[in-house]
Amino acid sequence: MGKVTVDISISLDGFVAGPNPSLEQPLGEGGEQLHEWVLGLEAWRKQHGLEGGETTASSALVEESLAGTGAYLMGRKMYSGGQGPWEGDPNAGGWWGEDLPFVGPVFVLTHHPREPLKSKGKTMTFVTDGFETALTRAREAAGEKNVAVAGGADVIQQALAAGELDELQVNVVPILLGGGTRLFEGGGQQALELVRVVEAPGVTHLKYRVEH
Repeated sequence: MGKVTVDISISLDGFVAGPNPSLEQPLGEGGEQLHEWVLGLEAWRKQHGLEGGETTASSALVEESLAGTGAYLMGRKMYSGGQGPWEGDPNAGGWWGEDLPFVGPVFVLTHHPREPLKSKGKTMTFVTDGFETALTRAREAAGEKNVAVAGGADVIQQALAAGELDELQVNVVPILLGGGTRLFEGGGQQALELVRVVEAPGVTHLKYRVEH
């Protein structure tokens, strides 16, 4: 069985999204700056069906993450930004539409049932039975590979609180957002062991092992 991992970009003041998120600005005001370091990488562009790109110290980490991941777990807001019944969600098709940029099946936590979506050999399954059930299904799908908890912050917090998270990589971007969604909010104490530091243009990657 693989590990349960998180790989997420964060501002220097601890936010994974800026204030006032919307359909037009899903990452909130200024939140897109958190991901500028990855958008030009050849490894990222190839996964999204794009050509070209550059290679930096971040590239090997992106490739490592893609190669090691067998399934993904995310929350409803991470998938579409919406809440409530799907019939009233103007973004019910999700941020990615039919072009799912994932290397394995995706399990979405939601309170509202929905049939699975399939596109180009990839599956998006909607789970209404809570975090533990979604994680169990993701682990079964991942096999010997890792389950990547893709967000949002509340789902990552659930993984930590349940004692299920094994590795946490925070990609620290040197900006201050001043508000928005914090990665760590109201959780208990948790010991971490720093296992890797990689400096790259526009970002510093800090990888921790979560002590159980």
